[in-house]
Amino acid sequence: MIRAVFTAITALILALPAWAVDIEEVVSPGGISAWLVEDHSIPFVALDIRFQGGTSLDAPGKRGATFLMTGLLEEGAGDLDAQGFAAATEALAAEFDFSAYRDSLVINAQMLTQNRDQAADLLRQAIVTPNFDETALERVRGQVLSIIESDAQDPESIAATQFNALAFGDHPYASAQEGTTASVSALTRDDMIAAHRAAFARDRVFVGAAGDITAEELGRLLDTLLGDLPAEGVPLPGAAPYLLAGGTTVVNFPTPQSVAYFGHRGIERLDPDFFPAFVLNQIIGGGNFRSRLMQEVRVERGLTYGIYTYLALSDHQPMMLGRFSSSNDLVAEAVAVTRAEWADIAANGVTEEELEAAKLFMTGAYPLRFDGNNTIAGILAGMQQDGMPVDYIATRNAQVDAVTMEDVRRVAARFLQPENLHFVVVGQPEGLEPGN
Repeated sequence: MIRAVFTAITALILALPAWAVDIEEVVSPGGISAWLVEDHSIPFVALDIRFQGGTSLDAPGKRGATFLMTGLLEEGAGDLDAQGFAAATEALAAEFDFSAYRDSLVINAQMLTQNRDQAADLLRQAIVTPNFDETALERVRGQVLSIIESDAQDPESIAATQFNALAFGDHPYASAQEGTTASVSALTRDDMIAAHRAAFARDRVFVGAAGDITAEELGRLLDTLLGDLPAEGVPLPGAAPYLLAGGTTVVNFPTPQSVAYFGHRGIERLDPDFFPAFVLNQIIGGGNFRSRLMQEVRVERGLTYGIYTYLALSDHQPMMLGRFSSSNDLVAEAVAVTRAEWADIAANGVTEEELEAAKLFMTGAYPLRFDGNNTIAGILAGMQQDGMPVDYIATRNAQVDAVTMEDVRRVAARFLQPENLHFVVVGQPEGLEPGN
């Protein structure tokens, strides 16, 4: 019955209007901060809890420990084994999701108002006192090893992994967060305990909350969930070196279609030129058919089904990256066209039509992101982790609209680096040699 109620609530969320976002800054009695969008129209709350550091906190020689540890958080906690924890979660109609990323460990939680305290206590056990049972450890280890094996046969994963390995030297960014077959096979329960201690601390947590909860209630909930965690975590890794010069790396892989992964250094989120760069990326390859690369590489020449670029705002080395796939006989031309457009925009900027189309798309699409409490909670936590002000949602579209042609030309000349653009191509590309 409770599960049916939760399903109905989720359906209602998707029908709600999306743009009224009133953010309240909350500090718990224990000093834990959060941002809240209070909405009592539906009796449930969504939480997004982010711990800065993520898989980059892996100890030397323990690559994959944080990723594996995160997969174990719902595999038993307190006096509950994996089956008991799953049954308790189901009985409460709660939903918990634990994910590890390069710069953060993220917990998404959804709880009904009627049993919020019980659901919070269950989630607290997963966060504070996970069991790391040996049986569960071996089961989840097998799942991670399967992911590693699958990625080793996936051209897109190979391309990204090779790019990172070439770009980032000895930094954790240089290797896959899942680890290697050898590193994951060697991890022990003690390594899980150490990874848990490194990842969870109150001095690096960001919380977004949205739904049927008051500021006072959220404060108490935060102390219940997080109050018993260590006050301070282990040191974060330093800046990642960027070691790649312009050029091409070819990874031979038997497939009829090559995958290209390309990029160079990016821009910091707090850089004064971020918004012009944000708009510029939308013009270059922001993911719709109006982008320059989509027009030139797909529409005009039919070299790929799709090409896109994005600003990767990683904590320790921001990047501008892109991807596309193309048949082996066409990929060399697709690379050449991409390089030419990169150089042209850096030298000559963009057109007024391109700028206005990009701004119209970006400002029109933004309100559509606020389509439910879970999404809103994630946006709030992400804003805090990125160092954005609490009024960012209210001012974001105005900042996009304020970008001028002069701004875009200036930032294109400063930010785009055609001479440093590096492509990693995985496949059997015809006429494309390393270094070209």
